[in-house]
Amino acid sequence: MKKSIEKHAARFDEAASEYDDDSSEEYRACANLVIEHAAPDADEVVLDLGTGTGAIALALAPDAERVVGRDISEGMMEEAASKAADQGIDNVEFGHGTFREPEYDGTVSVVTSNFAMHHLSDEEKREAISVIGGLGPQRFVLGDVMFFGEPNPDEPFYSPEVDDPATVGFLADALTDAGFSLTAVERVHEQVGVLVAERGHSRDETDAQ
Repeated sequence: MKKSIEKHAARFDEAASEYDDDSSEEYRACANLVIEHAAPDADEVVLDLGTGTGAIALALAPDAERVVGRDISEGMMEEAASKAADQGIDNVEFGHGTFREPEYDGTVSVVTSNFAMHHLSDEEKREAISVIGGLGPQRFVLGDVMFFGEPNPDEPFYSPEVDDPATVGFLADALTDAGFSLTAVERVHEQVGVLVAERGHSRDETDAQ
């Protein structure tokens, strides 16, 4: 991680009130794909890591039994809670937690995350994905900044001073090591995409359906 958790939290606290308005086209495209692939059933619990202002959590809540959002920024979660109250959504809860310490020990069927894991180093990402696997979800949907090829150093989508994206191959290997099978890859941009990983499925089985 290029900055401490506390510095990242402070940065997002400052941006919280305008975060939704400032989000990029790629961010919104990833969010829509994460929501589409998460597709929880009415009896399923969703854990949304790096929940931010709750874009994913609030969109999934009407279809899920419960959604648990975790983030390091109090300001972002305050925005999320305010939106939940305004929309009359009462089956979501927001609290502090990180990828490697989500501070949640209940049952979970689906884990989601959008535009958050790229702040971790590759070693930290691998550890985080292992922790997520240990929670026992059937599906993990990750939307993030990631490299599909060699990034153009003159036109990075990300901010090198605070971001540390991984290659798609690295993320796929980490997911496999954590007990998942990669079932879908959605490319939004050369440096942005969505990975869908499940237990008990292989890519060949998915393609055959």
